Amino acid sequence: MAFALSASSVAPAQVGPGSEPLLAAASAQIPETIRPALLPAVATPETPEHDSLSTADPSTVETVAPGLSFESEVAELRSASAGSAELECLAGAIYFESKSEPLKGQLAVGHVLANRTKSGRFPSSYCGVVYQRGQFSFVRGHAMPHIDRSGRQWQNAVAIAKIVDRGLQPSPLSGKALFFHAKRVSPSWHAVRVGSIGNHIFYR
Repeated sequence: MAFALSASSVAPAQVGPGSEPLLAAASAQIPETIRPALLPAVATPETPEHDSLSTADPSTVETVAPGLSFESEVAELRSASAGSAELECLAGAIYFESKSEPLKGQLAVGHVLANRTKSGRFPSSYCGVVYQRGQFSFVRGHAMPHIDRSGRQWQNAVAIAKIVDRGLQPSPLSGKALFFHAKRVSPSWHAVRVGSIGNHIFYR
């Protein structure tokens, strides 16, 4: 059974004995069908080196000088626009799940979504992972809540989504995490803990 991810910015999750899904107490009822507000893209054979799911026009993709630190890459890639529907989904999840976390924690959250797309246990697109039923409590009515795109937190999330999608930085965790939860809750998950960053604990 897949574990659900709960948003960091909402009330603590209701976790009972033996429960695996982790949904926020403030969550509305999950709709019967969840479909992306943005159409998911499919990875193409032309982008095998990083298994990128982005469909951004290659001529518009920003270049990053080699050898930059992670923080410098984030600064270089900040933007109000993610550039594709898939990156919009990835950036949205990073934003709503970890916008108040340190940059490394946001990177780890981004890698969880990327790991899910490659695991065979979850949908194979970022939008498919984000909009999978019961997985993210910030999803409302087949869409994400309003985002202030002029804010630094959103622009950081966009930059980190690009970094994850292009494979510019490895995960700061030692294992390929597929799940995480906030430290304030203690779900009875039968999963292997792979690390903790900021306010999140990660599992595979």
